[in-house]
Amino acid sequence: MNKPVLSPDFTIEDIHKLREYNYYQTKDMSRQERIDYYNSRGMEVHNLIQQRKLVKT
Repeated sequence: MNKPVLSPDFTIEDIHKLREYNYYQTKDMSRQERIDYYNSRGMEVHNLIQQRKLVKT
């Protein structure tokens, strides 16, 4: 499945596309692979948030 294209308004349909894309990305992963996948993605987002906080101050 290709990465979904999101609308500028970010509608409920976009959320459905993201959930479906995420499902297809993780459906064949083992439990540990999914844990690692979500932890690594979460750390990426956390780092982005921390960088933006530093820019604001």
